[in-house]
This record gives sequence, C-alpha cells and structure tokens, in this order.
Amino acid sequence: MEIKDDEVKKAQVVETRARNISHNVRCTECGSQSIEDSQADIAILLRKLIRDEIRAGKSDKEIYKKLEEDYGETVLYAPKFDLQTAALWLSPLLVAGAAGGMWAYNKHRQKTNVHIMALNLVRGVPLTPKEKETMLDLLTPPPPQGVTPSSLWSRWRGW
Repeated sequence: MEIKDDEVKKAQVVETRARNISHNVRCTECGSQSIEDSQADIAILLRKLIRDEIRAGKSDKEIYKKLEEDYGETVLYAPKFDLQTAALWLSPLLVAGAAGGMWAYNKHRQKTNVHIMALNLVRGVPLTPKEKETMLDLLTPPPPQGVTPSSLWSRWRGW
C-alpha cells in the first residue's frame, strides 16, 4: 500500500510541475494561448514532451532551455533579459521617467516667471507671496475660450 501511495505522490508532483511549465509556454500554432489551454496538436505533443522530460529527471530550467532551443525564444511567455529585449523590459521605466520629467518641467515653468525674477533684481528685495500672486495674475494670459482638441482638429482639417 505504501508503494502505491509513493507512486500516486510522484504522479501528482509530475502533473503539478507539468501544468506549471505548460502555463508558461506559448502554443506555437495558436500564439495567444498557453499549451495548457490549447487543444492544438502541437500543444498536446508539447505537454507530453514536458511530462516525459520531468519523468526523465530534468529540472524546470532544463526543460525551458530545451523548448527554447527547439522552438525559439518566442515559445516562452517571459522573454529573458538581454541586450535585444532590454528596450522591452525598460520601456515602462523610460516612459514613466519621461512623463515625470515633463511634469516637473511644467511645474517649474509655472512657478518661475522672468518678469517676477526681473522685478526682484530691480527692487533688490524679493516680492512677497501676495505681490507674487498678483503679478502672476496680471502677467499670465487667460486660457483660450472654446478651444478644445476636437475644435483644433476640425480647424486643421478645414471644417
């Protein structure tokens, strides 16, 4: 009875490992599904191959490497980080950094005004916050009325 329990446990371990690996491998025929979810012939064969490799004693890393060598890097959902995929991995950080930089520049630009800086130099004494606010109200043009992105698009197209 103990031998049968060991076999059942081994079968469960193989099945669990195979499912985990299968969820991370893209079906080469379907493209958008994992081989675990796909019923394509190639997906069925790849699931069988994975189970055979696990039974042969291979580690998950070795199985992924074999699949990548046989079917190319696109068979794995998580591409490795190297020089070719660096832009893919780093693009969210670059976009967030650019957006943060633009936001900071606009905030800095709103708070500094050449006219106020010139007044500070001429007077020799910095403006008080109330004077600064008054000057900004006088020097900042009002926002254009009725100009929306759609109206600008309509003007550009000639409607």
